[in-house]
Amino acid sequence: MKIKPSGQSCGAEVTGVDLTLPLSDSTVSDIRAAWLEHHVLSFPNQTMSDDDLERFTLYFGPFGDDPFIAPIKGREHIIAVKRLADETAPIFAEAWHTDWSFQENPPAGTCLFGKTIPPKGGDTLFTNQHKALDEMPDALRVKLEGKMAIHSAVAAYSRKGGYGDADVAARSMDIRPSDTAEAKQSHPLIRAHPETGRLGIFGSAGYIIGIEDMAQADATALLFELYHWQTRKEFHYRHKWQKNMLIMWDNRSLLHMATGGYKGHDRLLHRTTIGSVKCLS
Repeated sequence: MKIKPSGQSCGAEVTGVDLTLPLSDSTVSDIRAAWLEHHVLSFPNQTMSDDDLERFTLYFGPFGDDPFIAPIKGREHIIAVKRLADETAPIFAEAWHTDWSFQENPPAGTCLFGKTIPPKGGDTLFTNQHKALDEMPDALRVKLEGKMAIHSAVAAYSRKGGYGDADVAARSMDIRPSDTAEAKQSHPLIRAHPETGRLGIFGSAGYIIGIEDMAQADATALLFELYHWQTRKEFHYRHKWQKNMLIMWDNRSLLHMATGGYKGHDRLLHRTTIGSVKCLS
């Protein structure tokens, strides 16, 4: 197995391993170590089936709980990130976020496999939240220390949200908005990675709707200031897709967002989430 760093703020390409076959414990351990170091791994030229995708996911933790998006037919844990060539709805997930941060135990990671890839566009962007914290000005960091952010899916998946009842009819993805999206969950704005212990920023405006014990206007201003810092280009990694490529990323270390630029072309990826993983030490 060979690991080639991207040369950007995070990310690495992994070759010399066949993900259509069962992996040895030592290979899984090596992949996990690379994942924790580089935060995003890509595996090109993997002709994986849905069975292969599920098996790979389970090497790194249990399946995560994926609310608000229905699984594909015949599977419980695979969703289709899908867009048709003539679709006019806004690009799905074209905003910085970490997956399902509004849950009590958000997923440790996400796996995404490219099945139908347009000839142009559709890059996925990542921003390294350890690096963003390490290089943060002291004046901003002191404002964040000890603060608990209030996360919720209300703006996205409630019936009146961005992916609500008015949106789903125009979209090929099987999104299921629900009143349960109005629930709230608090997490520290700065927290230690549960496996490495490295401090990082967790979450961003979008799923974060407030800060505990802070007036809403003050919280909004702080979140806006944080958002502009944590999404700066020097923290980015831009991932370019290929057909039959798997990527896995660490939701505990990163924000990510989709991009467009492939109008007139179908795009299909299959996705699983890796459930919360306790510290291994």
